[in-house]
Formats: sequence, C-alpha cells, structure tokens
Amino acid sequence: MQKRIARLTLFIFLITAAGFAQMGGGKPSPAESATCDLGGGKTIKTDYSSPRMKGRKIFGELVPYGKVWRTGANEATTFVPSTDVTVGGKNVPAGNYTIFTVPNADKWTLIINKKTGEWGIPYKYESDELARVDMKVSKTSSPVENFTISYEKSGQGCTMNMEWENTRASVDITAK
Repeated sequence: MQKRIARLTLFIFLITAAGFAQMGGGKPSPAESATCDLGGGKTIKTDYSSPRMKGRKIFGELVPYGKVWRTGANEATTFVPSTDVTVGGKNVPAGNYTIFTVPNADKWTLIINKKTGEWGIPYKYESDELARVDMKVSKTSSPVENFTISYEKSGQGCTMNMEWENTRASVDITAK
C-alpha cells in the first residue's frame, strides 16, 4: 500500500512539474523576443528577459535613475541588426550587440555595446561602447506589468519601445 501511495505521489509530482515547465517553468523573468522587419529580408532582433512588476515601484527605486540598467533581467539584452541601421541618429553596422539603458524620469539613454555574452550587470564595458543615444520618454496609458520591448513599423524603419510600470522609452531606427 505504501509503495502504491509513493508511486502515485511521484506520478502526480512529475505530471505537475511537466505541466509547470510547459507554462514557462515559473521563471520569474521569462525569455522574450522582439523583431523589426525592415523589408527586403532585413531585420532587427532583440532577445531579452522580461521581469514582472509584482506591485513594486520600478523606476527610481528597483531600477535607480541615473545608473546603467541591463534593460531586462538575467543575461544582457541583445540587439542584432542584419543590416546597417541608424539608431537615434547614430550609425550602427550590421552585427551582434548588447543594449543597456540609463533611465531617468524625463529622458533615457540607450547604450549600444559591442561586447556580447555577459550576464548584464555590473556594467563595466564603457570601452566597448559603440554609441549612446537619447530616448524619448512618455507615460503609458495604463500600468505595464511585464517589461516589454517591441517594435512599431514607421516609414523606412521601426520605433523601438520599452515599456514597464507606467513608462515608455522610444527611439527611432532606420535602415541605411
């Protein structure tokens, strides 16, 4: 009888664990991706981890103003244009990059860095920076629980949007 109960308990545990894994494994900051289609087979792909607000005050507290932020969670966020692009007026050749941001209440700075494969923080890669670009900041119409990076098609390129809590930071990107 005890063996039967032990097997049944193990079976229930395994079924529950498998179902949980299929739903993202309960990872607090699951992997996400955003893509900008520039046309003609040219793209920009961004991979990041999406932390949750969970009732916390984000900008100015969890993510301090004026300090480099990994722009997501876990591994540093990637930025991979398949063609040369202009990001907020700065030229960025096709390649693999990491992006960081410096949030402030009224303005953000996007950092495009040539170093890849790092965890995210502490930030010690100033010598590998390709560009620092100003981002526009606005309020979202409603609170955003999950940190999100998205692209909106616009003219010859896309606008990259980063949203979380009640903040949206944006920068225009065009194909060269």
